[in-house]
Amino acid sequence: MLINYIKTAWRNLLKGKFFSLITLFGLALGLAIGILILSYVQDERSFDSFHRNTPEIYRMELFGGTGASKQIWQETVAPMGPLAKKEIPDVREQVRLSFNPFASIYKYKEKAFTDETAFFADPAFFTMFDFPLIAGNPSQPFADDHSVVITQSTATKFFGREDALGKVISTDSKDNFTVTGVIADFPPNSSFHYDMLMPMTWLANKMLQFHQDINHDFNGYQYLTFLQIRPGADLKSLKAKLNQIHLRNEPHDTDADYLLLPLAKMHLYHADGTDAGAQTVNIFTIIALLILAIASINYINLSTARAMLRSKEVSMRKIVGAPKFQLFLQFVIETTLLFLLAAGVAALLVWVSFPLLNEVSGKHLTFDPTGSHLWQVLGCTILATLAASSIYPAILLSSFDPLKALKSKLSISRANANFRKVLVVVQFTASVTLIIGTIVIYHQLDYIRSKDLGYDKSHVLTFSLRNMRPQSETVKSIMLRQPGVLDITSATSNITNINFITGDDDWDGRPPNQIFTPHAISVDKEFFSFFKLKLLKGPGFSGTRADSNHFVLNEAAISETGIKDPIGKRFRIIGIDGTIVGVVKDFHTASLKEKIGPMVFLSNSLTKDLMYIRTTGAAEAAVIRKAGTLFRQYNSEYPFSYSFLDDDYNRLYQAETREGTLFLFFAGIAIIISCLGLFALAAYTTQIRFREIGIRKVLGATVPTIVRLLAKDFIQLVLIAIVIAIPIAWYAMNRWLAGFAYRIDISWTIFLVSTGITVSISFLTISFQAVKAAVANPVKSIHAE
Repeated sequence: MLINYIKTAWRNLLKGKFFSLITLFGLALGLAIGILILSYVQDERSFDSFHRNTPEIYRMELFGGTGASKQIWQETVAPMGPLAKKEIPDVREQVRLSFNPFASIYKYKEKAFTDETAFFADPAFFTMFDFPLIAGNPSQPFADDHSVVITQSTATKFFGREDALGKVISTDSKDNFTVTGVIADFPPNSSFHYDMLMPMTWLANKMLQFHQDINHDFNGYQYLTFLQIRPGADLKSLKAKLNQIHLRNEPHDTDADYLLLPLAKMHLYHADGTDAGAQTVNIFTIIALLILAIASINYINLSTARAMLRSKEVSMRKIVGAPKFQLFLQFVIETTLLFLLAAGVAALLVWVSFPLLNEVSGKHLTFDPTGSHLWQVLGCTILATLAASSIYPAILLSSFDPLKALKSKLSISRANANFRKVLVVVQFTASVTLIIGTIVIYHQLDYIRSKDLGYDKSHVLTFSLRNMRPQSETVKSIMLRQPGVLDITSATSNITNINFITGDDDWDGRPPNQIFTPHAISVDKEFFSFFKLKLLKGPGFSGTRADSNHFVLNEAAISETGIKDPIGKRFRIIGIDGTIVGVVKDFHTASLKEKIGPMVFLSNSLTKDLMYIRTTGAAEAAVIRKAGTLFRQYNSEYPFSYSFLDDDYNRLYQAETREGTLFLFFAGIAIIISCLGLFALAAYTTQIRFREIGIRKVLGATVPTIVRLLAKDFIQLVLIAIVIAIPIAWYAMNRWLAGFAYRIDISWTIFLVSTGITVSISFLTISFQAVKAAVANPVKSIHAE
């Protein structure tokens, strides 16, 4: 019997080739996009979940500062981890991680590499986390302070097929590290990605040379600290104990408030529970479900619309004794067969599309037919969509009255017709929502790119000076003579990412409990004119030795400190006492998601490591070559690398740009699938109204009149969908825009454009079939009936 069901199902698919192909393509496209999105979502949600101790591991963060400088610091002070383990019984283990700033080049014999990511770590890193050692002892990964554990790919790069253990890696800072372990490469869904791990004890000894004991230093916020906490521990009480430990050692930090971020949430959430990517993942999950729903709705609409054409077949089966369950099973098998075909096409589309998805999303997902994760996503997606698409059409088709059907007196009830209309409205509501979302994201990204940031970043080349620093004035004078160079300045940080923050500051009249943590940057006297920054008060830097005790503050810093008439007032920062000589107008130094924070500008020629060169834009290649030649004269060991500020700024919005691209793609797919269904329904409508159209033409109806007649009902449904979609899209996109401190307002023109796009596409889709029917010979249509 099952074979008979399959044969019958196959014959019915071949009998209605046109509708079968449309349904098959719509289902395959919907399944493929759903699987791609859900693969992306699953990868995002799987970050850091593969460790056995994941439920017990938390990253310790600090919510500190006051006013505009209040923020969450992912990096904390070095002593807190060991003190927490020592004094709090619920803390089983602690691990600290800190970037190695002392080396830029790592060498083995004649090989030298400059792109290695090296961190210092406590040895418990290898037991708290599940990053297996391929070679070495996880209980004693570092034999001494001059040990290093490297990844498998790093070992291959340095040593080829030689055994890595015991090999010595030297650095440009004249330090040697012996390889005592080889760790498996960090998986793509890990928040940790290092090439080398060195002992924290080496860093502690190194810092003693600078008279800094990291184990008692509560001012250096540069350590990622992870705690392994006993299951069932009271986290609220534990956080209070962390605060007490900090205040006992640093009583002035009255604002200190420790937070614990679960490892499993670290990739998508901030420590205070706010979004750090979870919203995007949730949005894409909804989009996947919407696209799958749209594809399923196509099948349901076409199946129920064509039910009249199969009424006599169903009736004959009932008369010869087929029970209702067998008929139900027949139609479920038909749907299953169609879905299996669609799944095969979808799998091919997914395989072809994975490289594109990786390029757009910045991921490294692979299409692995043997992988369990892929089959989980594929299986769940197909089963859920199959269940949603098959049950209602099967019930409807198996419930016909056989006598009425054989007498051709059967008609689809108003309820069933209305149900189809509801489904069309749902389809286009989802499509219009995606179109509006795409337009809003595009406008926000355009606003970001075109907004006046308060400084001029056009045609600005930047590169690190390194060993050129003492000769920076000589290099500057040479470069200024280069054709195409307009101006030059230098600073300690890239203006798009001034990441140095300090709380070591003071001024006259400072409130006793105020915590002020500004961004600090050292610049030369040309910095403000170079970037066309406006000095609101004071002369700024003069370029003399006196500048070493002078400061320029931005408006946000003056506002937060409350300093009245700041010019000439005393100010201290990072151990330097001096006076304020200028107030600069606020400008954006970070993403527009963040409000402009307080900034302090210093002038110290020995610390300025970045050179900025403004070009005319016409001779940039020659300027880059000259800068590279000068760089190599002083830095023979280092490769010359540079960037343009425009590119640096655009990189701040890579995630949003990717979202916009994906939204545009998904919105296009959604409207294509919806229009496929509309196209098929229009074809079916013209088919069953073929005789009516012929009679109307004989009576004098024109082609436009007939097209308007056939399109009217469908366009009404599309307009209803638009009315429903507008408030949904407005709410959703306002939530998205809330993540930006500086944002566009959602204009009514966005909704007008979305309406125009949707109606135009829908009308063209319907008109193709309507015009085809309207221009047909009426004699043939009447005779055929």
